[in-house]
Amino acid sequence: MDSGIRKIFFGILLGFIGYMVSLFFFDPIHAKLLGVIVFLVTLWTNDGLPIGVVSLFPIVLFPALGILGTSATTANYSKSTIFLFLGGFLLAIATEKINLHKVIASKITSIFPSTPLGLIASLATAAAVLSSFLSNTTTALLLIPIASFLTEDLKLKIRLILSIAYGASIGGIITPIGTPPNLILMGFMESKNLEMISFVKWMGLTIPLAVVMLALIAYVLSLGLKHAETIKIDAKDKTLTKDQSRLLMILGGLIVLLIINSPIKPYYGGLGLDEKVILLSFGLLMFIPKIGFLTWDDSKKVPYEIMFLFGAGFAIAAAFGKTGLANAIATKLLVITQLPPFAILICVALLITFTTEITSNTALISIALPVIFSLGEAAHMDITLVLMTATICASYAFMLPIATPPNAIAMSTGFIQVKTMAKYGFVFNIIGVLAISGISYFFWQYFI
Repeated sequence: MDSGIRKIFFGILLGFIGYMVSLFFFDPIHAKLLGVIVFLVTLWTNDGLPIGVVSLFPIVLFPALGILGTSATTANYSKSTIFLFLGGFLLAIATEKINLHKVIASKITSIFPSTPLGLIASLATAAAVLSSFLSNTTTALLLIPIASFLTEDLKLKIRLILSIAYGASIGGIITPIGTPPNLILMGFMESKNLEMISFVKWMGLTIPLAVVMLALIAYVLSLGLKHAETIKIDAKDKTLTKDQSRLLMILGGLIVLLIINSPIKPYYGGLGLDEKVILLSFGLLMFIPKIGFLTWDDSKKVPYEIMFLFGAGFAIAAAFGKTGLANAIATKLLVITQLPPFAILICVALLITFTTEITSNTALISIALPVIFSLGEAAHMDITLVLMTATICASYAFMLPIATPPNAIAMSTGFIQVKTMAKYGFVFNIIGVLAISGISYFFWQYFI
């Protein structure tokens, strides 16, 4: 039997088993939803079908199984948050097209000394900066091949590759468009009529966390390294071309507009512009002759399958709320609502961080947010605080290749063994849980 067919049948089998097991704990409609989710996650994980195809299955399965109506399901594939992502990706494609990412990477790496710690910190920082506006997958694909050729020392090479993979995941949380779970959160908050977190406010909340994580990861990865080689970057990558200078000015204008638009309560109300419109407008600006850099052919690089994945995530979240499954699961987790708020944050962080090691972080956060929302309400905690803690943790899984795309890309180089990634990843998972929980409780709660 063809391997693709086997993977599909395996997904169907696991989905049916998930349905049967769920019947012992939940209502039939809840069991159907859980069975579908197991089926979807299996196919997202084993690549039995293209990710875009699997992501469209809820449009067929939810109405067919009586989980959610067709209109209610398809509406999730056109949420305004998706167009925020589209604008960001158009800017990212323009950045790649004119090689601005290489200039940024060379500038950052030239700041740090050529010590083991300096080399690791420079690549992790470059990955974090790039992945804050490029996807972390793209960042890892662009930078990991560079790290592979910087040194012949296998031990150093492994650390450099891991620093890029982990840096890309760390940097993805810096902006709302940096990684899919962030956008899933924004869409979920919009659907619940919660006060949205502005682009600049989001960065103000997440940059301290990213800096702490980058410093700790660079330090741990540098332990045991006795020497380092000089990074060799072509001089041409350090000089801005006219196109690169123009795009930098455009990106600078975008940042200034986002800052001016962001309210600072109670002193300043901002411009009141919709950030989704701003991002999409600047993305479309990339097609204007003499200003932008893209042609319609370049739009083929937009990962539409990821946009469908967002739609599936929003549909799953909607189904959790509509069927009452989120409340049902939250009821079973009520025992932890008796704990102090800080302990609850740590429990949520541990649950999400280690669960996302074995499944897609986008799929997981789509499933988890409705549950966390109900849990936060039951515990009488700041809902946005708990939701954001869970969302950031979904991106901070460092142990296994399946956890995040950068981890998988690092593994694909052939230089890293699973046990090596798991050894460092477990340490960084624990560091991430403590850092996120601590910053959430002692910093975010006063500004969200």
